[in-house]
Amino acid sequence: MGKVADADIFSLVRKRADELGVRTILVASTSGVTGLEAVEAFRGYDVVVVTHSHGFKEKDKAELLPEYRNKIIAAGGKILTATHAFGGVGRAVRNKFGTYQIDELIANTLRIFGQGTKVAVEIALMAADSGLISVQEDIISIGGTGGGADTALVLQAANVNTFFDVKVREIITKPRL
Repeated sequence: MGKVADADIFSLVRKRADELGVRTILVASTSGVTGLEAVEAFRGYDVVVVTHSHGFKEKDKAELLPEYRNKIIAAGGKILTATHAFGGVGRAVRNKFGTYQIDELIANTLRIFGQGTKVAVEIALMAADSGLISVQEDIISIGGTGGGADTALVLQAANVNTFFDVKVREIITKPRL
């Protein structure tokens, strides 16, 4: 099955957010393209764009392009740039010693539902840890697989240290695997 266009995902998310009264939308974005699309699609909502940490791909480099960062902020979006909840020190251990840690095992378990599901859960943890979202209310978290958005979950987030308190309330959309 082909990739669903971001605009279609955003339309489904907006409809469900309005039905549920959810006002906070998270979206993963590497370069900023999807993040800007989301901020524009969800005007009037609290939109948090979650990006890769500096140095994720290349030392001292951010993948979020400055022109998108500026446009996202100008349009009222918030930006979170942080270490992946499932890929910090555990990834360093894997890269150095060739063995997986608990955080990457959890990430790989979530991937059985698709990469976008893993991303949507992970960015919710990151946003909760940063204080940009509340762990006491439902939000909608949007992730993707290799570019763009393909998965949207209604969930109640948790902090990383209370990961097992995350509640995935419903799947709005995810690609067929």
